[in-house]
Amino acid sequence: MVIGMMAIVMAGGVYCPLFPRDPQQRLHALLQQTQSRLVLVHYLTKDKFQNDVISSDINAVLTDENQGINVDVDRLSDVIVTPDSVAYIIFTSGSTGTPKAVQVCHRSFTGMIGSFVYKNIINGNDTIMQVARCSFDPHVRDILGSFIMGAALIMLHPGAIVDFQYLADVMKEKHITFLDTVPTVLYNLFTYLQQFDYITAMKCLRSLCTGGESCSAQLANLIQSIVNNTCQTWNMYGPAETTVGCTCHLLPIRTATENIPIGRPLSNYQHEVFDELLQRVSTNQEGELFVGGVGVFAGYLGRDDLTARIVVVIDGELFYRTGDLVRIGRDGFIHYVGRKDHQIKLHGQRIELGEIEQCLLQSSVSACVVVKWNDDHLVAYVQSSTIDEKQLREHCQSHLPPHMIPSKFIVLEKLPLNSNGKIDRKSLPSLDFSNVSPTTLESDAQLLMPRNEIEITVRQIWCDILQQNQISIDTNIFSIGGHSLLMMQMFHRYKVKFCLEQNPNFVSISTLFQNPTIIDHAKLIQQSINARHSLDDYSWSPLYLSQAKASFAQERIFLDEQIRFSSKTKMSNIYAIQMLYRITSVESRVSISRFRRALLAVVRAHPTLCTALYLDADGRLIQHYINTNNNIDDQQPFSFTITELDNNDRFDDKITEIMRQHDLFDLEKGWVMHCHILRQQHCRRLTSQNDDLLAYDDLIAIFIHHSAIDGYSMPLLSHDLSYAYQNDDSLPLDENTLQYMDYSVHERSTDMTTLRRFWYSQLEGYNFDQSLPLLFDRRRLSTERRSTVGVTNSVIFHDDIATGFLNYASAHQVTPYQLAFATFYAFLFKLTHGESDICIASLDANRYKPELRNIIGMFVATLPYRVQIDCEWSFNELVKHVQQKYTSICEHTHYPLQDILADFHRNQLNTSFLEIFFEFTTEERDVNQLNLLGTSLEQVPDLLSSTLYVLFDFELMFFYNSTLDSGKLSCLLNFSLDCFNEITLNTITKRFERFYSQLFTINFNNITTDEYVLPIRKLSIILPEEIAEMQGAMFHRLSTNANKGILISFCHF
Repeated sequence: MVIGMMAIVMAGGVYCPLFPRDPQQRLHALLQQTQSRLVLVHYLTKDKFQNDVISSDINAVLTDENQGINVDVDRLSDVIVTPDSVAYIIFTSGSTGTPKAVQVCHRSFTGMIGSFVYKNIINGNDTIMQVARCSFDPHVRDILGSFIMGAALIMLHPGAIVDFQYLADVMKEKHITFLDTVPTVLYNLFTYLQQFDYITAMKCLRSLCTGGESCSAQLANLIQSIVNNTCQTWNMYGPAETTVGCTCHLLPIRTATENIPIGRPLSNYQHEVFDELLQRVSTNQEGELFVGGVGVFAGYLGRDDLTARIVVVIDGELFYRTGDLVRIGRDGFIHYVGRKDHQIKLHGQRIELGEIEQCLLQSSVSACVVVKWNDDHLVAYVQSSTIDEKQLREHCQSHLPPHMIPSKFIVLEKLPLNSNGKIDRKSLPSLDFSNVSPTTLESDAQLLMPRNEIEITVRQIWCDILQQNQISIDTNIFSIGGHSLLMMQMFHRYKVKFCLEQNPNFVSISTLFQNPTIIDHAKLIQQSINARHSLDDYSWSPLYLSQAKASFAQERIFLDEQIRFSSKTKMSNIYAIQMLYRITSVESRVSISRFRRALLAVVRAHPTLCTALYLDADGRLIQHYINTNNNIDDQQPFSFTITELDNNDRFDDKITEIMRQHDLFDLEKGWVMHCHILRQQHCRRLTSQNDDLLAYDDLIAIFIHHSAIDGYSMPLLSHDLSYAYQNDDSLPLDENTLQYMDYSVHERSTDMTTLRRFWYSQLEGYNFDQSLPLLFDRRRLSTERRSTVGVTNSVIFHDDIATGFLNYASAHQVTPYQLAFATFYAFLFKLTHGESDICIASLDANRYKPELRNIIGMFVATLPYRVQIDCEWSFNELVKHVQQKYTSICEHTHYPLQDILADFHRNQLNTSFLEIFFEFTTEERDVNQLNLLGTSLEQVPDLLSSTLYVLFDFELMFFYNSTLDSGKLSCLLNFSLDCFNEITLNTITKRFERFYSQLFTINFNNITTDEYVLPIRKLSIILPEEIAEMQGAMFHRLSTNANKGILISFCHF
């Protein structure tokens, strides 16, 4: 975000922040209003702009990981910027239903910063904590202003504003000297500090600002009781049209109980107060505030008519009509009185009630009025006979930002009118949240009472905070006056009451928002308590959770899809695991309906197969179990499709078509599995079977997203699917079995200190930017994403070579995996002309505890294996070093790749060791066999070899099958067409075959050949035809030099 802001402003563009939690329709409207040409997003927000509705009329959508698209970005550098050029646009609420785009020029912004510095409210020696969200203009001052002054800037993680312990820790550890936020947040934060005696967190605070709403004497006294005597507390005032702030008041050490003024204008600002006749008012007389000076904005974008009404000229200077009513005291201080229209401030946010009313009128509402109630709530009165509160709330949620959604909707048959035919606000029904029932209860018998101790305690906390006597446990908190600030109080009350302060798995406030009843909150708290108790005992036992943070492996897969791969790739499901089975029996009795029931039984037994993955409001990846017990046969948590193939249809073409379906998976809904039955019509005509039975040569294709399963889980899945089919929809379920979600919670609670040190030592000094010098035909930019388009070459080694390979492994007491890995290092050493620091990616099963071996889920870890090769090592010595490296890494596999990279300030996109990949698979007979009540189905190999998609630039995938009589050892060499052309990749493949032949062709006289003991630099990957060509050139004699030859020097490969 910071880099994006700086880049936009320095390139001469106009910065316009978009709040990611706003509904997509609102974001689309804002983009249309500004006619934005570029939208900077990242992997957490890019989905907001990747459909036809959002991306319409926008020239390009850039991601902060991508520079390779066809946008003439260079032209921005030629933009001439003057002090009067617009620097940024900030949106404020509009009474007509359309937000107003406030344009602020560079002169106004720098002038405002100068005014703040002149008053010493902020200065270049400060350490500033950026708290305001991006839709609130102080964030521009905090970020860009810090760099203008040379101050230090501290950014917070998403959702930090509601985590008071985190805020206090940052204040203390980072020695924060400047803080600015709204009074409601300050009050809750300082109350928390006082309650937990953590006032030392404010020891370095030099300047504290608050604004956006009235500052009470109670808050002022609370602040003064905590901050040190040298800290200055400022009550600030300033609409966005005056550039962040235009008046200030320094609170005295002892604050009186009367109204706290908004002070006097900052330097470079002026003010005037006029009555309704535009005459200057006298002392203590009420009037409208006009603000002039350096901070007056440059007008509303596209609304010259509105600009002309509120920007006026007084004595040759521009003034902004604020619409705020104020009075000037005898001491010269400005005191805020109220508004002359229906604009309000709620929790620091400026809201035009008319904008909410216009939104409501777009639904089936004939008339409405919105009012502010008790300084904390918005209440909407609507006239309608066809809509209820739930529908109104959902409508507002899809069109308005969260802070503008009313707390309560009151539906009336007719709104009261005055004699002029206008809505009579004074005659609207009075509202008392303490008497509001969520379901209009007719009697106490309908009031659902708490059923356990946790619900009793949660209900008491609700009653205390909401100031009510009775609350039904199924009451939606928003129907009885709940809002974000009250939820913040509940969040901290829960942590204290249930001793969850140190629990890393306690729910976030956004999760509480999504589960708005006492019943929901009690369940979430119970889950956290279960997790805490299990972690205290450190026994990996079931936690009975339905929601938790995603595992590290799921997070890695999610990030990989978002960061490393282009959204324009032809293969949209790069992380689809395939299980393909063909009917080979002419007398097949496999029932489709029975198979479908068996598949559902397996899904119910393994919750990870019906677990949703989504980003919460704080940007955290969450896994949520979708309860399948309520589903009926036609509503399974997976897709099940039957396709009849014509005679001309090919299986591999159909599989490729399926793999390119954009809706194959829907992770947010928990649809992680897709089953496709492919039936051959010509085979069915030869049989008389009914439509429910599969026929000879029919194919069962199961696709599962990699976030839900890994290769090591597939035999478990095949076994359970066979068992469920045999017992017709019956699988033994044990509630006390450890589930994948339990594992992810335990894993995140593991102390990673030792692991972090190990991996830091492994990669310290490694050049993450330097790719191995392979024979690339073209190079990808460091920020360019992969297309996944590739080609595969297969190699089946001769039986003599396979025997020599296995003999070497046995004689040197290394596993086939370790030997193949070492050989790959030696080959890369030769292919790169002696590159000594080689780091490549490989997989580990990562089932490092016995409890994990029989769980279906995604456990596999992608890890860097770095070997610093000495060119004088023999092949034997290299094998020994690789074996030692593998052994040491095996003890540290559960430190996630994303954390390894983060420790070095990297991500998956700009890391060189993720360009080359090695995998070794030991295959066993019938390990994935599917037996359906006596009918054995033949497992079909990957049908996509002709249209291979690759995840790395160069992949070597070994396969060892000891059960085969011939071809025990084989491999696939996968090449990305982003980097290699066909000639190059075929040459590399030939060199690889030659290299293996040189090393492992059986020497019956001596198993210790020269190739094993000579320095590896003397190994060769020169092809026989190249040797013949060089020999012919070396010994060619010139006719004029009968006794002399020509010596040709060449570099060894």
